[in-house]
Amino acid sequence: MKTVMAILLFGALQLTAQDMAMCPKHKEHMKEASQRQSDVERHGDQAMGFPHDKTTHHFHLSKDGGAIEVTVNDSKDGENLRAIRMHLAHIATQFSNGDFAIPIFAHDQVPPGVPMMKEQRAMISYRFEELPTGGRVRIKTTNPDALKAIHDFLRFQIEEHHTGDQIEIVPL
Repeated sequence: MKTVMAILLFGALQLTAQDMAMCPKHKEHMKEASQRQSDVERHGDQAMGFPHDKTTHHFHLSKDGGAIEVTVNDSKDGENLRAIRMHLAHIATQFSNGDFAIPIFAHDQVPPGVPMMKEQRAMISYRFEELPTGGRVRIKTTNPDALKAIHDFLRFQIEEHHTGDQIEIVPL
């Protein structure tokens, strides 16, 4: 049975690859995706005040909200460490006030979850925490609508920044 499933899965993957290769706009789609990623990185660098290629972003979902984490890639990089901490402390304050201008600018769109996070801002807490090589914004709520919005927002960040983080809820 496992062999049959493996053969079927392999065949489905081959068909998908063939469909992509046969798409007349495949190269155009790939170019657009690459340009989109480049724009997100460039806008993010401008908005955050530190380069994406010298830092690592992580987004975590938890049963009561989640977290945004940024760390320096080089533990001796004091300049970007300070910039990360300043940015994340600022983000915690902005988000608490319902101001999501930075992620809107970075992504050139209103990320999923933001309208509800603004509406439910009194039900959500944002707390900046220092980490040895960066910082974290811990996001918490007990409101089910706000929780769904937070998870939608964090999943969008995971996809847009290609972090590889889990899109499922994990303990923090």
